Amino acid sequence: MARSDKERNTVRDGADHEQGGEAMPAGRDAVPSIAPLPRMSFAHSAGFWLKVALPTFLKGLIIRRPWAEAMAERFDLDSRAVRYMEKLHRAYQGRSVLVRNPIRPQAVLFSGDDVKAVLAGTPQPFTPASDEKRAALSHFGPKLSLISRGADRPPRRELNERVLETSASVHSHAEIFRTIVAIEMNAVLTRAAEKGALDWPIFAEGWFRMVRSIVLGPSARDDVAVSRLMARLRGRANWAFMMPRDEEARNELLSRLQVYVNAAEPGSLAALAAAMPASGAATHQMTQWLFAFDPAGMTTFRALALVAPNREALWQSMEEVLGERRDLGFLRASVLETLRLYPTTPAILRQTTQPVLLASGALRKGTGALIYAPFFHRASSVEAADRFQPARWIGRDAEDLLPFVPFSAGDAVCPAKNLVPLLAAEALRALLSNHRFFILEPGWLKSDRPLKGTLNHFAIRLGLEPLHPPGPE
Repeated sequence: MARSDKERNTVRDGADHEQGGEAMPAGRDAVPSIAPLPRMSFAHSAGFWLKVALPTFLKGLIIRRPWAEAMAERFDLDSRAVRYMEKLHRAYQGRSVLVRNPIRPQAVLFSGDDVKAVLAGTPQPFTPASDEKRAALSHFGPKLSLISRGADRPPRRELNERVLETSASVHSHAEIFRTIVAIEMNAVLTRAAEKGALDWPIFAEGWFRMVRSIVLGPSARDDVAVSRLMARLRGRANWAFMMPRDEEARNELLSRLQVYVNAAEPGSLAALAAAMPASGAATHQMTQWLFAFDPAGMTTFRALALVAPNREALWQSMEEVLGERRDLGFLRASVLETLRLYPTTPAILRQTTQPVLLASGALRKGTGALIYAPFFHRASSVEAADRFQPARWIGRDAEDLLPFVPFSAGDAVCPAKNLVPLLAAEALRALLSNHRFFILEPGWLKSDRPLKGTLNHFAIRLGLEPLHPPGPE
């Protein structure tokens, strides 16, 4: 069937006019006659893989590589990636496009309407269990709800939502969690004061003690072997298809987690998971929680580094910390704003389970859909895109500002979308209650210049001093 001039919708700036492959197949895979997505030129595709995909992959999608984070910050690679995505956005007139990929059809989304449709269309016809994600996450949790399809997904997703209490703004165990957070963050402050600075190793040590206590129970507080085993498997997961699975290490991890599920220590997430049906594959879901709390810690530490030199944000934070409010609205907003600036999931992946029509064109069954979050969070069209302005989140949920996607959205939204900001805000409250922080490294955070696209949390160093120095004896 011939297409109209409107349906052809050719592109500018050197893009070729080849539409996304041959005609749609007939039969059950057929779709209404509409132009497929345009396909990027060879030059644009090469630029995308080199300037956007490669730096993202090198930094580590499952666990961050310190050397790559340092390189990305030094050369501001993430800002360059956003600028290149803006170039492609102009070239293709805001339409989502197919990037040239020898493995399978791969769409890169530029349209906010397409982003909303893809996220709202999860898990059908846009499954979150893409081939790449399944290859990566199966290194440590092959029964994760995030990579489950068909009848396996609902009970596994339900376990996540019920244990993490996705729909609740405040978790039912919040008071227990607040106590754990306060204890561990006070220990962090003690160690930092002894060393004369707060850096990532000190913060991370306390953060993961907190995470193990909350997820597994108080007896797991000092079980660093679980965290090391998890990190080892995540390192292999960074390579997805390219690294064979370490079945022995994975089975050891799952066995260790099962011990905590069996113990079901009161007040822990493991205890809540133990009460769920076995079809939810609790230990597999717990690997995802342990994994996800790492980027949550990165975000909390970055948020502290962003608040500390920002006079207005610091004033509002201290007003909240020293007041009687329990919701910590500004500190929560600071966490969300940090995720906007530095998304810990830069590439959100989906894959079509059937032919689909988007506003930009048609997608075949099996086509990947990539949402590059930094582009939507930091495009020049976003107000104060490169400034730390938590106020934009006050009174709003993360999903209210789509296509900002700090926790994804739709039926595959992060099930800890409320729990993570709660714990992060409580950690910030504990840190800011009795100490003033100031930037030691990186030096560029001290200036009023627009923020870089990468903030390497491994290299952050904060000086600290008590708000109320002890008086003379």
